[in-house]
Amino acid sequence: MRPFELTAPTTVEAAVTSPGTVLAGGTTLVDLMKLNVLAPSQVLDINEVPLRGIDTADGLRIGALERMSDIAGHPGVYPAISRALLLSASQQIRNMASIGGNLMQRTRCSYFRDVTMPCNRREPGSGCPAISGANRMHAVLGTSESCVATHASDVAVALVALDAELRLVSAAGTRTVELGSFYRLPGGTPEVENELRPGELIAEVVVPPLEWASNSTYVKVRDRQSYEFALCSAAVALDVRDSRIVDARVAAGGVATVPWRLPEVETVLRGAPVTVAAFEEAAALAAEGARPLSGNGFKMSLLRRTIVRALVELTEGSR
Repeated sequence: MRPFELTAPTTVEAAVTSPGTVLAGGTTLVDLMKLNVLAPSQVLDINEVPLRGIDTADGLRIGALERMSDIAGHPGVYPAISRALLLSASQQIRNMASIGGNLMQRTRCSYFRDVTMPCNRREPGSGCPAISGANRMHAVLGTSESCVATHASDVAVALVALDAELRLVSAAGTRTVELGSFYRLPGGTPEVENELRPGELIAEVVVPPLEWASNSTYVKVRDRQSYEFALCSAAVALDVRDSRIVDARVAAGGVATVPWRLPEVETVLRGAPVTVAAFEEAAALAAEGARPLSGNGFKMSLLRRTIVRALVELTEGSR
C-alpha cells in the first residue's frame, strides 16, 4: 500500500468539496489499495458525515452510510433486499460495509485485481484477458469486446428489481438517478462504471412504495454457502391474486456486467397462472442475447433455473 493523506469531513458540504477517494466501511477500497489496484494520494473518511437513517413510512429510504447488517435486520425492509444483504459476504463484513459502498464496489474479476495482468477497467486499452482466459465466473449478458466482468453487488440486484433510485449530492446541488440506469454497460469504455460525477456522493437509496414488495425474495447460487460471490442470482417480487400473477419484478445478478433487469420475463409473467410451467415459459426468455465464453456457457441454463426456483419459493402458498 502506498502512502496517502487521510481527511475526515463531518458535514456533507465539506465532503463534497474536499478532494480524495471516498472511504466508508473500507471493505472494498482498503483491499484494492493493499493490492495496488488503487493508489489514491488522498482518502476521504466520510463516516462522520450525517448520511444515515432508515425510513419505511412511505416506501423505503436508506442513508448511504447505513451498515448492511443494520438494514438487513430492520423491520419493514422488503424481503428481497434483506435476503440479498444477508447472503452477501460474512457477518463481520456486513457489520462494516455501507449500503452506498456496496453499490459502488468494484468487480471481483481476478484480472482486474492482479496488477501484473492487463485489464481495460484498470488500464484502458490494455486488453481483456478474461475473454480468452479463465472466465467461468464472468458475464454472459451486457458484455463487450472490452470487458466481460460481472457486477459484484447482491443488493443492487434486488434494488434494481424494485425500481430503486439514488439521491446524489454535490456542491452544485442534489439530483436523483434510477439505479438501473446509474450503472453503465462496458462498451468501449469499461473504466467508466457508473454515472457518478466528480464531487458527487451517494446520499440516500430510495425505493418507491410498492404494496406487494413484501412478497419478494432473493435467490443466490454460488460454489459454497458462505462468503462467496454469485454464479447466478435472481431477485423477484410478485403480486399474486386468485392464483394468477397480476404484476412482477425480476432482475438477475452474477451473469451480467451490471445488475440485469428482465422486463421480457416480467411481461410473460403478468397474467400467467401460478404454475411451474408458466414460470419456465417466462424464464426461457432470461438469457436472450447472451454471449457465452469458453468457460461460462452453463450460466444461461443456470439463470433460467434460478429464476424458476425463486418463483417457486415465492409462490409455495399460492399453488
